[in-house]
Amino acid sequence: MTDATINTVTISKADIPSGGMKSYKQEDDSIILITRDDDEFRAFDGKCPHAGADLGNGLRCGNRVVCPWHHATFDSRDGTLLEPIATKGLTQYELTHDGDNLTIDTSTQVTGQVESDKLTDTHTIIVGGGGAGFMTADQLRQGGYGGKITLISKDDKAPYNRPLLSKAFLAGKMDEDKLLLGGADWASNNNIELRLNQTVSEVLPDEATVVIEDNDGNSERQTADFLVIATGAKPNLPPIKGAEMDGVYTLRSMSDAKLIKAASHDQRVVIIGTGFIGMETASALAQAGTTASITVIGQGSRVMGNIVSETVSNALIKLHKEKGINFVFDATVDEITKVDRQVGKDGDNNNQAFSNVGGVTLSSGEHIDADIVILGTGVSPRTEILREVNDPDGVQVDAHLQLRDGVYALGDIAKASNQMGRMRIEHWRVALQHGMVTAAAILNDDSVDSLEARIPFFWTMQYGKSLRYSGHAETPDHNILFGTLDTHDYIEYYFDDDGEDTRASAASTLGRDKELVAFSELLRRGHAPTRAQLNAGLDIIEQAHVLSR
Repeated sequence: MTDATINTVTISKADIPSGGMKSYKQEDDSIILITRDDDEFRAFDGKCPHAGADLGNGLRCGNRVVCPWHHATFDSRDGTLLEPIATKGLTQYELTHDGDNLTIDTSTQVTGQVESDKLTDTHTIIVGGGGAGFMTADQLRQGGYGGKITLISKDDKAPYNRPLLSKAFLAGKMDEDKLLLGGADWASNNNIELRLNQTVSEVLPDEATVVIEDNDGNSERQTADFLVIATGAKPNLPPIKGAEMDGVYTLRSMSDAKLIKAASHDQRVVIIGTGFIGMETASALAQAGTTASITVIGQGSRVMGNIVSETVSNALIKLHKEKGINFVFDATVDEITKVDRQVGKDGDNNNQAFSNVGGVTLSSGEHIDADIVILGTGVSPRTEILREVNDPDGVQVDAHLQLRDGVYALGDIAKASNQMGRMRIEHWRVALQHGMVTAAAILNDDSVDSLEARIPFFWTMQYGKSLRYSGHAETPDHNILFGTLDTHDYIEYYFDDDGEDTRASAASTLGRDKELVAFSELLRRGHAPTRAQLNAGLDIIEQAHVLSR
């Protein structure tokens, strides 16, 4: 029972079991989350700081409160952030005991003041303004780092939420200012020197030194006490004749997204690639409703074929076709053909956007008319400036992202060891994990888990449906699927082989978020279910609770 006044809420203690949690939605749309351990009760803001999910609909496993949407994780005892995709912990409220009830005062917050008194005489240089670079700087300040922080970015924008470019932004459902990480004044509020439109042309890891160039060709050298390299990835340009002409786009940055929005208006759009970027772009443009047509071309017979099974892929294809997307499968593009045409106006920059695209020609000889082409053909790590320590698939670092003493490489360029083994992963949440781990390493804070205690997670949003994926599987073809795809209510588990005693290494879901959270927690703890257990009807949520007690 709740009894809300302006700032206080009264709750019955009996509502919440020991080791559990419960959320209470208020008339003003706020949510209060109560956690309980025996006679210890704690009250928090119950909305996830990332996207506002009701944390009470998530899962509590031990002292971990896991968001049902994007698996941000918080400490049930003090609200501390344990896992992104949120970038800060939960606000905690004071509560008082009144017999069998609790009274929560939402006007009084429990705050633990962090003094900025650590490493005050040091300088940290961060190269790259993506998720990994942002999170490193942000977590350093939240952890009490008092030294100088310089963040250098080639972009002309302060750090922003890149995954939303191919989701809400391109669909016209979110304005640019809402994508800024930490808000418009994040850098100044955190005393961070933000150097935009500047390029680091060389990194000397043994000297913790970088060479910086601005747009005017001026260069300078700077040496840091701590050097963080998070240069991200660049889109692959496939060996297709005409791929470099005007009217052919990739989607990686805010400027890319703006150009695509402007150029695609009333135009015939061809998307080459059926990975999650290609499919998100198709979905976002279809939702925006401004194109003349959208055709997706794939070399294989599936969409997201390296991630989900053929069955799930077919359900996604059906969803896209219902929204008007055309598909051409098992096709190779030989050429993007050329005409001269003005296609639109970039209203933000007051410049005309031109396209020379007339269509695409397939190896079969078929020609598909197009006015613009969008390449969703993967990315490669930006490791050129680290050539001397470059692995063909990223930079080899340890579980704390360290390359040399005081020098770190993270995000899309890092080939690091996590719970699933050593790998390079191009997921936003992984980049944020890297930032948390790197900041903790610099601060010598051993209370923050290393990468070896973490697992990968990502999600894709298409037509309001959020497909979420946890873990890592080499192939989706050794799988078990439970649920109904027609109603977008399923969970699918992936295995390395077809053995009955083989443990699942990954899972994806539409609609069964709590089960995916439970699987993620079991996977993280080394207790992922076997094929035999799942086929026997294992209650995965109960199992996660049992192993976390």
